Amino acid sequence: MASSKKKDLKSSGPKDSNSDTNDEDKDELCPGFRDVDAFVKHGFGAVLSATKASAGLPQAGDEYDFYRSFPGFQEFCESQGDKLLHCMSQIMQHHGCRSHMRDRNKLTGLEERFDLVVDSNDVILERVGILLDEADGVNRSQQPVMPAGFQPPKIVVSSWNRKGSSSSSRSETFRLLHAKNITRPQLKFKEKVDNSNTPFIPKIFIKPNAVKPLPSYFTNKQMRKERPEDLDVPAALADFIHQQRTQEHVDDMFAHPYQYELDHLTIPENLLSKPEPQMYKPVAETKLSFVDTLEDLVALNEKLCKLSEFAVDLEHHSYRSFLGLTCLMQISTRGEDFIIDTLELRSEMYILNEAFTDPSIVKVFHGADSDIEWLQRDFGLYVVNLFDTHQASRALNLARHSLDHLLKHFCSVDSDKRYQLADWRVRPLPDEMVQYARTDTHYLLYIYDCVRVQLLDFNHGQPGLLQSVWNKSRSISLKKYVKPIYTEESYLELQRKQKKSFNTQQLTAFRLLFAWRDKLARQEDESTGYVLPTHMMIKISEELPKEPQGIIACCNPVPPLVRQYINELHLLVQEAREMPLLKAEIAAQKKTGLTPIKKPEVPLFGPHDTSRVSESDPPQISADELPVKQGMLFSEDEDKMDVDAQKESGLVASAKITLFEMICVSAAQMKARRIIESFENPFRMYLPSTDVHVNKNAKFDPSSKIFEISKRWKLQSVEQQQTELEAKKKAKQEAKEMAKKQTEERTKAKQSYQESLKNVATVRQQVAESSNAGGKKRERVDSEVGDLTPKPSKKLMKSAEKPQKTEVTPQDSFKPFDYSQSDLKVFAGNTSKDNTQFDPNRQKTPKGQKNNTGAGNRSMSYLPGKSDRGFRHNWPKR
Repeated sequence: MASSKKKDLKSSGPKDSNSDTNDEDKDELCPGFRDVDAFVKHGFGAVLSATKASAGLPQAGDEYDFYRSFPGFQEFCESQGDKLLHCMSQIMQHHGCRSHMRDRNKLTGLEERFDLVVDSNDVILERVGILLDEADGVNRSQQPVMPAGFQPPKIVVSSWNRKGSSSSSRSETFRLLHAKNITRPQLKFKEKVDNSNTPFIPKIFIKPNAVKPLPSYFTNKQMRKERPEDLDVPAALADFIHQQRTQEHVDDMFAHPYQYELDHLTIPENLLSKPEPQMYKPVAETKLSFVDTLEDLVALNEKLCKLSEFAVDLEHHSYRSFLGLTCLMQISTRGEDFIIDTLELRSEMYILNEAFTDPSIVKVFHGADSDIEWLQRDFGLYVVNLFDTHQASRALNLARHSLDHLLKHFCSVDSDKRYQLADWRVRPLPDEMVQYARTDTHYLLYIYDCVRVQLLDFNHGQPGLLQSVWNKSRSISLKKYVKPIYTEESYLELQRKQKKSFNTQQLTAFRLLFAWRDKLARQEDESTGYVLPTHMMIKISEELPKEPQGIIACCNPVPPLVRQYINELHLLVQEAREMPLLKAEIAAQKKTGLTPIKKPEVPLFGPHDTSRVSESDPPQISADELPVKQGMLFSEDEDKMDVDAQKESGLVASAKITLFEMICVSAAQMKARRIIESFENPFRMYLPSTDVHVNKNAKFDPSSKIFEISKRWKLQSVEQQQTELEAKKKAKQEAKEMAKKQTEERTKAKQSYQESLKNVATVRQQVAESSNAGGKKRERVDSEVGDLTPKPSKKLMKSAEKPQKTEVTPQDSFKPFDYSQSDLKVFAGNTSKDNTQFDPNRQKTPKGQKNNTGAGNRSMSYLPGKSDRGFRHNWPKR
């Protein structure tokens, strides 16, 4: 602008001096500056001179302290500082910022003034950037340039709040009605909600339209009042205890009451034939009845029993209740709509079982998977002869299977799904929510007719496809409500869904927080998402804050119960931080199953050679084939684990004959090797890898993690030590008893052996008997000429005769005795107790003295006589 004006001034031609001076005054940007360039040039020079002057000032440190000691320098610094602060305050006031720069009364004045400067700089620089963009021709307020054919994304969360394309939609803003200060309806229930960690037992006690009578357990519901000892026990657990006491069959408690009726349900022919769709009445012309009293409910049941079909839908609330609440029930007939306040009539809703279980009446639902479970849980209602339009839509392969799509497809009605997630506990209900609830069932019977027609046309008039829809609907009716049960491994399923990898400390924190959330939710009758949402629980588990403020920082917004129980949560996080830190892979491996044992690779090893596999080792089976077994450390279930290992080892037969048997290794070495291979260090999961350097000082520092882990290795409870000592004592006593038994058995065996020897005849007696019987003496056989052995004496012959065990019957002809078949131990005789060492030069004992050595100790081939052998040698003991 300034340059264009200058060109105009030059091209205007010569004029008088007064007009020139007036034009120059008008064209000045600032007093003393004709254009922007002059102002920028002057300002740039001033900034440079100020920078040079500031660089020439004494630097912070000893130099500044030295100059600061002079009073003149102090006065100069204070005066210049006041001028700078005044100038800065004016600039900040000009830009609309706070400018209390000269307030020095507060202790934190310096920090506050610094924050003011930072904020003012941000505002000024942002404004400068906007002005520069405008000077360059960029306007931020304009819409960005989009390519041809580009459609901006619509702000749509889901199908329930999708805008209608037509202009007839009444409202453009989507809002969810939520009651913040509503009275909890659970407080008004006659039968309190059972949030205990016990299985769900059906509430039914009267079974209308029964083909098979209701078990006696359900008919005697009042027996609980006759058991005052079970008043403090949850209802389901008290019933289970009573069943165990009376030894009744417990399966009836958890069976579907209408299992038999649904299994034997047959669809009539008229429901499998092509119907004529009956058009629905307009909503404005249809009567609407709000049922909130027992009399109205009984009248409604009588009306429903006279019909052939009616449509049903439910409105549910699950955020401020642990199990959930069915807040509303909508029922529509061909000419009337009903809305039932199920919160008010919760304990009387069982009356509708008469109509809901009538097999001649069709109950039309859309997406009844959850509705069937909610009816059982809250009211004890069951459905027989159900038709689900959602299953019919899937059989027809429609583009979408939601109710709003069916309304648009068959009825040309745009449903308003803004209130699907509203708080249906609100009483009284607004008109908008009443109209929404009414729309869900008003058109459903007409859709039921149209869907049956299309199912028959789609299958060329054959009822096979329609019959399949009836069968799927019946399987939905057979669903049973299952209460969420907490176990010690429930948190693992949630962790797998989140796909998070934790170390041991984080996993422990996640487990403790999960257990705390479940317990508090059951106690306060709140949903787990209200107590502590899952993403916040994962955030706390990952961060492991050291302070309670860190836990609150992980939650945005902070749940009320988290703020109330913040100290308890802090203790849980501290407990998790005390766990030994391991890698995620090792922790997961130790948690999910047995640690894999790495065997050393042996050459010449075949897949069918099991000779190198000890019987105590578990078989090497893949993770898919092997059942997962939890690892344990200092557990009481070690005996059970050993039994399981024996069962698994029995699956693999050890080789009896193998080609790869190691012949060079002794049996003792093989046994020692098997013992070493079967041993596995239970603390291996805590040991660091071999390539990690561990400081020696850290092992003895109580504050280090290594010292803590090493201490944890040595920790065993006093009870375990006592059990080990008792086991050792028992083992010693058993060993002593076994030793006594063995000694007694040995003594008995010796006595019986000695008694058996008394009745055994010697060889001399046998020969005498044989000679007496034959009358002839034994003829001596002459020795051969070359035989140099001298004739043995008669004494040696007598001593060489050995007794036999078995008696030999006398025979006519003498046969030599076969000594190879005799027991050589018999020749041992009674050994001398004083000297057991063999001495070949031992002298004969005189006839008057008693010879201690038995005849069996002498060799039959030894000749008596002196010998030089044995004098200078110590013969070894036998």
